[in-house]
Amino acid sequence: MKKYTFAALSVLTLLFASCSASKSASSGDDLFGTAWELEYVSGPRIAFNGLYPNKKPQITFDKKETKVYGNNGCNGYSATYTLNGKSLTFGEAGPTTMMYCDGGGEEVFLKQIKQITSYSIDKDGKLSLIQGDIPVMRFKKVAKQ
Repeated sequence: MKKYTFAALSVLTLLFASCSASKSASSGDDLFGTAWELEYVSGPRIAFNGLYPNKKPQITFDKKETKVYGNNGCNGYSATYTLNGKSLTFGEAGPTTMMYCDGGGEEVFLKQIKQITSYSIDKDGKLSLIQGDIPVMRFKKVAKQ
């Protein structure tokens, strides 16, 4: 009887351990399958709504193409990215439709995104893009467009 109890406990322990391992292995997938809208950016002394009076920047990560695309608050935005664990960097932005942007937020967005070194997602599902040890941009999930 002790052998059966021990065997059952061993199987249950292995089952729980494998479930925990699969959750942590898929942690990079938390960036994909949604659009992210900027809700905070550090640096400028202008109010956030003043930087982006008409439209807030959004990004979407494309896992297959290893590209990010969306808008920078005014014009379209796309760039390559490199993801290694929680380390994240962005390549140069591709060509965009250039129109005049109110507020100056486009330049702030493009400057900050090029300096990103990693990311984190908090318990509330907010995406923070980090430069060194400092979160400089925070995004919330929005419906994919």
